[in-house]
This record gives sequence, C-alpha cells and structure tokens, in this order.
Amino acid sequence: MEHEMADTLVQMKDSLSQMLIQNQNVADTLAGTRPTLYEKFMSAMHGLDQIDVHMGGNGGMLALNIVLAIVMFGVALGIKPKTFIDIFKNPRSVIIGMVCQLILLPAMTFLLTITFKSILTPMISLGMILVAACPGGNISNFITSLSKGNSELSVSLTAINTALCVFTTPLNFSFWGSMYIRFADKRIPDLPELYIPLGDIFTTIFILLGIPLVLGILCNYYLPKLTKALKKPMQYISIIFFIGMVVIAFVGNFDAFMKCIAFIFLIVLVHNLTALGIGFGLSTLLKTPFRDRRTITIETGIQNSGLGLALLLNPKIFDPTVWANNGGMLVIVAWWGVWHIISGLALALLWKYNGRKVNREED
Repeated sequence: MEHEMADTLVQMKDSLSQMLIQNQNVADTLAGTRPTLYEKFMSAMHGLDQIDVHMGGNGGMLALNIVLAIVMFGVALGIKPKTFIDIFKNPRSVIIGMVCQLILLPAMTFLLTITFKSILTPMISLGMILVAACPGGNISNFITSLSKGNSELSVSLTAINTALCVFTTPLNFSFWGSMYIRFADKRIPDLPELYIPLGDIFTTIFILLGIPLVLGILCNYYLPKLTKALKKPMQYISIIFFIGMVVIAFVGNFDAFMKCIAFIFLIVLVHNLTALGIGFGLSTLLKTPFRDRRTITIETGIQNSGLGLALLLNPKIFDPTVWANNGGMLVIVAWWGVWHIISGLALALLWKYNGRKVNREED
C-alpha cells in the first residue's frame, strides 16, 4: 500500500513538473510574440495610411465645398471694412499673431516631425504640416468672445490671415513639406514627389474662402440687420457642419479609425498644445495685454482644417494615383478639426472662470 502511494505521488510530481515546464514554454513564447506598445503604435500608424477616404465623387466634393463656403461666409459676417484700417492704427498685436501663425507654427511643426521621426510616418507628418499651413479656424472668433479675449483683434487676425492664405498656405506647405520629404527620403525611399500645383490651390482657396469673405463683409456693410440676425446662428451651424462633414468622410472606415483613435488623439494633442504654447509664449514674452494674449493663443491654436480636408480631397491637387496611401494625412487633418473645438472651448471656459474668480476677489 505504501509503495503504491509513493508511486502515485511520484507520478503526480512528474505530471506537475511537466505542466510547469509547458506553462513556462507558453509564457516564453507569448513574451516573444506579444507586440509591445511601440509595435502596436507603429502598426496603427502604418495602418492609417491605408485608410481610403472619399466624399462620394463629385457630388460629395461639391457638398464639402459648399459647406466650407457657408462657414467662411458666417465668419466674414463679423468683419467690417474698418477692421483693416484698425490693423494699421495698432499693428503690434496683429503682427505678433501673424508671426505665431504664419512663421513659428509651421517651423515648430517641422521640428516636431523631425524630432519624432522614428514614430511618425511621412503621411502623418505631412498632415501636421498641412494643418500648420492653413489659416485660423472658423470658430476662433466665437471662442475668443467666450474667453473674454480681444474680439476686435481676433476678427483682424482672421480677416488678414484668410486674405493672405491664398498665398501663404500653398507656399508654407510647399516649403516645409518639401524640406520634410528631402529629409524623410533618406530613411524611406519611394516617397511621392511633393509637387504643389499652386494655380489649383490658389483657385480652390479663392473660391472657398476669398469670395465668401468678400460677400460676408459686403453683407455686414449693406445689410446690418440681416447680419445681426445671421451672425450668432452661423457660429453654431459652422461647428455642426464641420463635425458632420468629418463623420461622413470617415463613415466607411469607422473600424480602422477607432483602432487608431488613441494614437491620433495623442499626436494631435501634442501638436495642438504646441500651437497654443507658441501663441501664449510669444505674446507673454513680448508683454502684450492679457486680453490680446488670450486672442493670439486661440488664433494660433485653432486652424482651418476644413480647408486642409478640401485640399486633400481635391484630385487636381493630390492626385489619387500618386497619393494613394495618404490616409494618415486625412485622419490627422480631420481629427484636428474636431479636437481644436474641444481644446478651444475648454481653454475659453477656464479663462472665463478665472476671470470671474479674480473679479470676485477684487470686489
């Protein structure tokens, strides 16, 4: 009996040892094949470039262009002809805001793409550069007003940057994008050549932004009552239109987009914080009034990514036979348009709350 029990115990011990060895082998195998966070990140980044985004042919593109034109018309309703005269009377804050948006933001974006070259794909990097090359976003005036910033300065910056973007957007994207392509081509050969059809971009921006800008200013001047009735609703309509436009563009790639949303969120968050930091940092360094600092910060941190989408989805500008795998650019530009609304509103509410708190303490 004792011998049988001893044999049984020996067998149990051997079986347990084999199980432990098998479990260790499985663990070792899993440790070797389980993707790390970095590998997941890189897989998601390269997967983004395969996303195919389209607006349903010519009809979809026409709808997108009409939405952008309506949004720009709504922004222009807050611009008066004397706005351009006021710029020359007190140009200091306007010049600081323009330097932040037209020079420092594209330059810093280029440096970001170079700094994080090991984790950012070329298409994502070019998407970031395109966002930085666009003029200020259509809701910056609304958010400036909400944050108790300098609304006159916000309108001035919007007016002059929108008027200049016919030239500054293609030139900035061409210059910094070409710089990045030359740098990235050393690591990743076979990148498409960054050919920018300046004529097509000029025409597109002039139609989408230039004409609505002029019509909005004329409406403000000749039809002030109608302008007053339309101005506030147009601010909310522009936000709803843009979010709807992004949803429609990506509805066919929802699963792929959701797999990458955490990584896209992180990239756009860092880029947007950089933009906000540029505006606030330079305006603080140069000791502008605090209301002007708020405005310059918001104007630098909110970009017209809707224009970026319109340019990317225009086959005359980005030929789909050449730029077939540019999903990373599209996703970055589209998510920027959603995120800067959230960050802008959060910053405005924070400043508004702090302003009330200071006023209560002074009372």
